[in-house]
Amino acid sequence: MIHSLFIINSSGDIFLEKHWRSVVNRSVCDYFLDAQLAKPNDIPPIIQTAHHYLVSVQRNGVSLVAACKQESPPLFVIEFLHRVVDTFEDYFSECTESIIKENYVLVYELLDEMLDNGFPSVTESNVLKELIKPPNILRTIANTVTGKSNMAGTLPTGQLSAIPWRRTGVKYTNNEAYFDVVEEVDAIIDKSGSTVFAEIQGYIDCCIKLSGMPDLTLSFMNPRLFDDVSFHPCVRFKRWEGERLLSFIPPDGNFRLMSYHIGTQSIVAIPIYVRHNLSFKTGEQAKLDITVGPKTTLGRTLENVKLEIQMPKAILNCSLTTNQGKYAFDPTNKVLTWDVGRIDVTKLPNIRGSVSVQVGTTSLETNPSINVHFTISQLAVSGLKVNRLDMYGEKYKPFKGVKYLTKAGKFQMRM
Repeated sequence: MIHSLFIINSSGDIFLEKHWRSVVNRSVCDYFLDAQLAKPNDIPPIIQTAHHYLVSVQRNGVSLVAACKQESPPLFVIEFLHRVVDTFEDYFSECTESIIKENYVLVYELLDEMLDNGFPSVTESNVLKELIKPPNILRTIANTVTGKSNMAGTLPTGQLSAIPWRRTGVKYTNNEAYFDVVEEVDAIIDKSGSTVFAEIQGYIDCCIKLSGMPDLTLSFMNPRLFDDVSFHPCVRFKRWEGERLLSFIPPDGNFRLMSYHIGTQSIVAIPIYVRHNLSFKTGEQAKLDITVGPKTTLGRTLENVKLEIQMPKAILNCSLTTNQGKYAFDPTNKVLTWDVGRIDVTKLPNIRGSVSVQVGTTSLETNPSINVHFTISQLAVSGLKVNRLDMYGEKYKPFKGVKYLTKAGKFQMRM
């Protein structure tokens, strides 16, 4: 499986390495660095060398490179590397070079528990937090004075049961379960406003605070929407295959229940439109006029709206005025960024003005692409709807008094 792990910064420096089965010389990372130098934005996830396979992921300017001597399932290694980054973000809020360097000891302790002799061992966040306490100021001061570490003295109770992702003896005064449906829409729209390509990547994130060993069953009104799904290990996959029901005993705390993909064969209603007038003429002042507004949002508000325009290389500067938000132009990368914020339908955001073109330019790209980013709270663009959420106890008898509230994009259950 995994023999060694190297963590590399954006400059190509290896600032952390961890070895399990045998020590792999860090010179093996030269193959990865060569690929990074050749194509910084298109690094192959798997690189074959003379004696190793290098599997890598890139997150937040940090690259995690795993060296494997034997041929291993690549997606298995990639998923583990992403799980490592997610664990770092859960412990330290973010995974950057400076944060990792500040928590070297804790990082090595986590890697020791997450991988045993090169094979994944403990990857559940709530179980890891029982083994290794998350950092805080008081604990750091106490450890410095006493010389102790964040390692717990006893094995987590969940590791000794048939359900390793949940600890035993969980008790809450108020039993609650929260589910957030998060959907990311990736679409290509032509200049006439027609959708050329669209797909949705969705997630269901949970925060479970239930006593005992609850057994939950979640059903959807339209489960056939899903083209591809990925589940947390707690989900009973056989029941999903046969009945399209999510049946699971959840971990305690925060976790991702499932992720799904919806392709272009489903109708995706894009909730935002962009009216643009880009008039570029060589040797003259170019004109720019852009207006954004909501389409079908079902009464919801468009928030965190941001536009990025890759301008032609001959553009020198921009002199624009906006009635909402602020803009910035990067003369090096030729990127115009307009941070709109929240859209008020009574006054649509607009940006207009002139753009300076380099003198002597004979050809100019007149149709630059516009990247639009936005968020809408409590709206599932795919139309995904929750049908029912049931909870059973130790003897699989429905609890009394369970109420659940369903919303577009978010639902919760309280006892």
